[in-house]
Amino acid sequence: MAAGDIETFRRDGLWFNRIEGESRTLGPGFEKEKEAIVAGREAAVARQVDHNLKFSEGPTDDIAAYGTNPRDVTPNGIG
Repeated sequence: MAAGDIETFRRDGLWFNRIEGESRTLGPGFEKEKEAIVAGREAAVARQVDHNLKFSEGPTDDIAAYGTNPRDVTPNGIG
């Protein structure tokens, strides 16, 4: 993950999104993982960065890229 990418993660029973490298979250917490993923994906597309899903809180290697990486998509939709 690179600084500036969007990360969706779980904390205290809720799902959040944040910009990698920052402690503040983007918007409210979500009770459902799917809602947080949709919001995180939209934020990543808007910023043209990657979106990653973190499965556990704290230092971990348990991270997965989620969906098509916007950095790899050209304006005409062909990567």
